[in-house]
Amino acid sequence: MTEDGVARGQGVLDRLVELLDLERIEDDIYRGVSPEHSSVRVFGGQVAGQALVAAGRTVPAERGVHSLHAYFIRGGDPSVPIVYEVDRIRDGRSFTTRRVVAVQHGKAIFALSASFQSVESGIDHAEGMPEVPDPETLPTHAERMTPDLRAKFGDWADRPRPIDVRYVSEPPWLSRETGPRDARNQVWMRTDGKLADDPLLHVCVLAYASDMTLLDAVLARHGVYWGTDKVMGASLDHAMWFHRPFRADEWILYDCASPSASGGRGLATGRFFTRDGTLVATVVQEGLLRVVG
Repeated sequence: MTEDGVARGQGVLDRLVELLDLERIEDDIYRGVSPEHSSVRVFGGQVAGQALVAAGRTVPAERGVHSLHAYFIRGGDPSVPIVYEVDRIRDGRSFTTRRVVAVQHGKAIFALSASFQSVESGIDHAEGMPEVPDPETLPTHAERMTPDLRAKFGDWADRPRPIDVRYVSEPPWLSRETGPRDARNQVWMRTDGKLADDPLLHVCVLAYASDMTLLDAVLARHGVYWGTDKVMGASLDHAMWFHRPFRADEWILYDCASPSASGGRGLATGRFFTRDGTLVATVVQEGLLRVVG
């Protein structure tokens, strides 16, 4: 805690870990909550991370998640708990498949399918990481927030964040002042503190963080941004593939691009690289994006 009573650094990260530590209420049924200070809807990364925790709790620890595919069905209500119902689809000799439905007010708000695999050896190759500055050379979020930006964004500007995000490309709330740019967004990210040595926790934290800046790549192409323009947006679906081990409390480059936008929807892809250039995960998401006026 700081003098103002607000959790920072490890404290706010510990709150995220508590958020992901679901309550077991029955066989294959779990309950999660939202942070006290939430937006109008539950953050998509939160429900994805919690659903993956629920799935992982029903799988042997030696089988790691290698992919997930999810649909955001309804906006979540942050004022009430979310119930996660796990369906044990298959337990094979090498792979385990789980389906999770998140429910609020008796209706599904989110559905996830996840596949887990025993460790195997085989062919191995990966694309290289783009050349980018080191994360320590880039400003923190707090350092980016000028008095004018704090006045514009209000509480969002100084809200405690469990993920330390350093923009390589110009942040969208700055680049919009100079007009459209390439449909690309690059950030370094890591948790603002240390995590326990639990591989599933690191995967779930990365799933949480993957929804944070991905659609910015779509908006950057058109020179608009959340909060400063009349943009209506929401995640529609989300897919991730986990290629190699990593730690979410060490620097990871999130390299995002947008190949297309049409029909009120925008598509974005993301690649996660560890600091030594290892490709550890790939993300694809489509989002609802309506720009009014």
